[in-house]
Amino acid sequence: MSYYESDEQLGQYMAFHYGDTEYFGVPNYPVACVERCLARHGERPRRRALDLGCAVGRSTLELARSFDDVVGIDLSRRFIDSAEQLRRTGAFSYWVRDEGDLGREQRVTLAALDLSDAARRTRFEVGDAQAPGPSHTGYDLVFAGNLLDRLPRPADFLEHVHERLLPGGVLVLTSPYTLLPDFTPRGEWIGGYEDNGQAVTVRDGLSHHLSRRFRPLGEPEDVPFVIRETRRKFQHTVAELTAWECC
Repeated sequence: MSYYESDEQLGQYMAFHYGDTEYFGVPNYPVACVERCLARHGERPRRRALDLGCAVGRSTLELARSFDDVVGIDLSRRFIDSAEQLRRTGAFSYWVRDEGDLGREQRVTLAALDLSDAARRTRFEVGDAQAPGPSHTGYDLVFAGNLLDRLPRPADFLEHVHERLLPGGVLVLTSPYTLLPDFTPRGEWIGGYEDNGQAVTVRDGLSHHLSRRFRPLGEPEDVPFVIRETRRKFQHTVAELTAWECC
């Protein structure tokens, strides 16, 4: 079974996206990312947005508060089926672990999050965010949240992502730059290594692969997030957000 198809991961990501608790004072991550997407996007047209690696869909729904049409794509069928059930029925129940085999059921509703209207402007698709397909073009915004760390060929993604955007459209990336060989072979890393004794960072790699088609939009920004694993164990991580305008 794929890592992101399990009951455990579904429960963790549903709580990460839709849970109502701010652990350690850290705000909801998908909401915080979308707020920053909109700030970087500014006064540009807000017709169509693409959410690549959308997981269980909170950022897709949040973008639909402001955009006319939003598509969320993820490789995990379990995640997309759950997001689609929530979108279609307005509610979804999931299980979170407390300790050992003990846990409890949680329930999220779109109405409680004031997302019922936004859901009418969203679509979810199972697909490869590395190559979403030729129909996915002409977007005003592309958001790829915590996606680069999970791509087998991030350089290839960066070299072609402009094809998804209209001229003047905005690309927003977030990533903690974890660089795990289980997801990205070392030979495909865009940073996190030395070249002739010089450190090459992921941000260096972003600039290298995007500079021909994009210009930076504002300064990089830290965005923290917390994923609850059990009642007493959490992942507390800081992603970096960068934004780029398609030339």
